[in-house]
Amino acid sequence: MSTTTPQIKKLHDVGTHVGLARTRRHPTAVPFIFTTKNRIDVLDLEETSRRLTLALEFVRDLAQAGKAMVMVAGKHEAVKIVRDAAEEAALPHVAGRWIGGTLTNFKIIRKRVERLEKLMKDRAAGELSKYTKRERLMIDREIEELEGRFGGIVSLRDLPGALFVIDSRHESTAVKEANQLGIPVIALASTDCDFSQVQFPIPGNDTSVKSIRAIVDAVVDAYQEGKKVAK
Repeated sequence: MSTTTPQIKKLHDVGTHVGLARTRRHPTAVPFIFTTKNRIDVLDLEETSRRLTLALEFVRDLAQAGKAMVMVAGKHEAVKIVRDAAEEAALPHVAGRWIGGTLTNFKIIRKRVERLEKLMKDRAAGELSKYTKRERLMIDREIEELEGRFGGIVSLRDLPGALFVIDSRHESTAVKEANQLGIPVIALASTDCDFSQVQFPIPGNDTSVKSIRAIVDAVVDAYQEGKKVAK
């Protein structure tokens, strides 16, 4: 495994090559493993770099075509990183628990989002003043609940062009829904993940904050680049 190129060196510096214990290895991860050291699988950064480049090219093309990409992260190491990056880039996201049916029952989910939008609009316009104090309290609680579940996908008016997930094993429900609908999945995935379920895998450490942030930044930057070209 070489660390000569700038991209590979950066991946190495943030620990992207560090996999999980060999006992947790998924069979589909074998092609991406360079060696095993002290019973820990070490990923081949040349392969990771190649796969990352392919994923970034896809993301640029996606943005250039005007298609949405939903960022997904539920594990605690990744939630804040993904939420902050998605909000800064104005990208739809699920930073927290994935609600089953978000994709496969999108029309129903969209109705809940529209309910959230209406309630927030009414509150901002002062139209809730006609209700009693108790009724306003109940509406505020409903807004809070809906925002917690669907606040990140308010801008998503139709099914997305792709999902970008951190840890495809952790986000298996989201990945399964995307596969059912033919929506491409881009994923930062460690050695315990099923790579056969991911169309654009980025083999790498999906637990390290530094590794996650480096990949998230690269993917978001690529999407922003694609948007600029489209304009």
